[in-house]
This record gives sequence, structure tokens and C-alpha cells, in this order.
Amino acid sequence: MSKIRQLFSPRDMSQGEPWRRIAEFAFPLLIGNFAQQLYNTVDAVVVGNSRWGYQALGAVGNASPVLNLLLALFVGISTGAGILVSQRFGAKDSEGLGRTIGNCVSATAIASAFIMLVGPLLTGPLLRAVGTMESMYGQCKAYLDIFFYGIAGFFFYNIFAGILRGLGDSFSALLYLMITSAINIVLDLLLVNSMGVAGVALATVVAQGISAVLCLMKLLSLKEVFRLRREYFRPARAYIGRIVQLGVPSGLTQAVFSLAMMVVQRLVNSFNDEMFVACNVMVMRVDGYAMLPNFSFGQAMSTFAGQNIGAQRLDRLKDGTRQGLMLSLGTALVLTPLVLLAGPTLMRLFTKEEALVTLAMGMMYILAAGYVAMSVTQVLQGVMRGAGDTVTPMWINFGTTILLRLPVAYGMVALLRRYGASVLMQERMVFASLLAVWITGMLVTILVYRIGKWKNKCKGV
Repeated sequence: MSKIRQLFSPRDMSQGEPWRRIAEFAFPLLIGNFAQQLYNTVDAVVVGNSRWGYQALGAVGNASPVLNLLLALFVGISTGAGILVSQRFGAKDSEGLGRTIGNCVSATAIASAFIMLVGPLLTGPLLRAVGTMESMYGQCKAYLDIFFYGIAGFFFYNIFAGILRGLGDSFSALLYLMITSAINIVLDLLLVNSMGVAGVALATVVAQGISAVLCLMKLLSLKEVFRLRREYFRPARAYIGRIVQLGVPSGLTQAVFSLAMMVVQRLVNSFNDEMFVACNVMVMRVDGYAMLPNFSFGQAMSTFAGQNIGAQRLDRLKDGTRQGLMLSLGTALVLTPLVLLAGPTLMRLFTKEEALVTLAMGMMYILAAGYVAMSVTQVLQGVMRGAGDTVTPMWINFGTTILLRLPVAYGMVALLRRYGASVLMQERMVFASLLAVWITGMLVTILVYRIGKWKNKCKGV
């Protein structure tokens, strides 16, 4: 019974073997990220196999970059909140922890109200900006509008889950997400045939609201770790400022990624090929599973670094980073081949069109080496963020995304068109450009990490 209780308790990562603490945190997080990815995958699988066909699948794909753009800054703020929580928890600062969490709740309520008002006004122009086909526009717009009207559940779940991760508890959020993933699947199946992709959006909104409530109940039960007083919810410049300082660079990074996705989506739409648009959605959904270990270990290393820096255990960073890197690389080297081997079966979940399955798998093989490269990038950037340096990873990602991905993708497609290459070869360049970004990002991150200027941020904690 005590072992089960430990799974749901905050975990001090400044004590014990680094690799063991990282693994105890990362693997539940990996399963949790799997459940989160399942939200998106089930949505795509259900619409792809509904009477709406792969036209609806393409509609979900066109909605994704618009959705990510409008949510990017808040996702970054939740990252900043998790970093600050991990540092206050590591420092055993109960009052600072309570004030941080209270300010997070207040900021989330304000952000939710803002996006509920602004989001539906921007969806139409943004969908036009990415060149959404008329056959998909109506369903895209309905999907996004419903998602934004119910955005509070998404925001509060992410902020509460970020707080729990900062406390070293990755298991509770995992359990709640698995419960609500099951709810999401049932609602998807009940609503899709009558409402199309709008039904899928409604199912997601309801499920995320439930997961947010469950996370809140867990946080309120942790009275031995912190207490939430009424005055802690009053926005305080010192706490909001620090959360924003840590989170905005990550949010801007996500925003740049999303803008780049929109520009790439416009390139995808320019082929005027509904099958390629659907292929892009399928690849990105399966790609999400191959990326899960990388993001999970990146988040684990951010919490590990934050807690140890807060506890003034800087001596543990070097060994912890090396051991975390070995765990991440080993996991990526095992899971990536498994995802590729299972790829055709996974693709057939979305569609019965064998030509579409073959096209999607061809793109997956192009990306394969990038998953191993990203395992290195995410661990090292996670350590930097946990140390409080969220700006350096931001600039690395800005450079590789804006200065490399977009010119390579558009340039290679234009060059191949000029010399009469096949459409398939042109379409492959969309994914080859992404591989180039991942490998270049890894090399630059290794160089910056070794230079070590990020360590200066540790002194201000």
C-alpha cells in the first residue's frame, strides 16, 4: 500500500541515484504523454473512418497549426510554472510554493477568458491564411470554434499537470489523463457521425475539463507540501513576472513552431492534393508517438535540474545529465524501430486507402534518424530550462525552424518543380526539411551546452 501511495506523492529528485529518480519520473510521464497523444490520434482515427472520410482527416490537420499557434504562449507559461514550482519545492519553500501555485491559477483564469473571446474571431482568417481548401473549411472552423469556447479545461489541465510535474509527481496526471482518454474515445464515437469533426472537438473539451478537475482535487490534497490561502490568488508582480520570464521564451518557441507549421501547411495545401494533406496528418500523428520518449525525458530533466538547483545540489547535474542522456537515447533506439515496424498497421487505423498508407510510410522513413537526434536535443535543452535558461533553447529553435526549415522546404520544392521532378519527390522535401532541422538542432544544442553559459542562470536561484 505504501508503494502505491508513493507513486501519487511528490518526489524529491535531489536525493538518491540520479538515473533512478529520472526514470521514476520519466516513464510515468512517457505513458502520460502517450495518453495525451492518444487524444489527437483517436480524433483522427475516428474522423478518418467515419462517413466523412479522409476529407475530414485533412480538416483536422488544417486546424492543428492554427490551434497550436493560439495556444502556444500559454503552453510556454505552463512550462515556466513547472520550472518555478520545481525550484521552490527543491528549496523546501512552502510559502513560495503556495504563492506560485495561486498566481498560476489566477493567470490561467485570465488567459482562458481571453482566448475564449479572441480565438473564434481569428480562426477564419488564419484558416484562409494557410490556404485551407473549401471542401475542408467549414469543418475546420467548427472544430476550432468549439475547442476555443471550451478552452478552460485544456488550460487548467496543462497548468495543474505542470505543477504536479514540478513537484516530482508525474503519476497522478498520468492516471487522470488515462481515465479521461477513455471518456474521450467513447464521446468521439458517439458524436462524430452526427456532428463530424465538431463532435470530436466537443468530446475533447469535455474530457479535458474532467482531467483538470481531477488534477485540482489532487493538488488540494497536498496540504503537507503547501497550502493555498486566499491571498495567494491575488496576482503578485514578483511571481507572475518570474513565471512569465521563464515561460515566455518557451511559449515563443512554440509560437514560432506553430507559425512555421502554418507556413508549411500552406505549402502542403499548395499541391491541391487531398490525399497528401491527409498523409501529412497521419505522419504527424504517428510521428508524435516516436517523439514521446524525447519530450518525456526533456521534461524529466527540466524537473531534475530545477529541483537540484533549488536544493543547491549542483554537484548532481553532470552525472544526472549523462545518465538521463543514456536513458533517453536507449529508449529512442528501441522505440523508433518499433514505431516504424508497426507503422503500416498504425496508418491503416486512419484509412483503408492502401495508396495513402504507402505514401505516409515513405515519409516516416525519411524522418527516422531524426528521432534519435531529438533525444539528445530534448535532454540537453531540458537541463538548460530547469536551470532557468529558457532563452538559449528558444534561439536555437528559432534559428533552425525559421532560417533552415522554411527556406529548405520551399526552396527544394521550387527547384524540383522547375526541373520537372515528380510530384512525389517534391512532397518528400516537406519532410526532408524537417529531418535537416532536427539534426542541425542537435549539433547546435550540443555545442551550446558544452560552452556552458546557461550555468550562469543557476546563480540567481
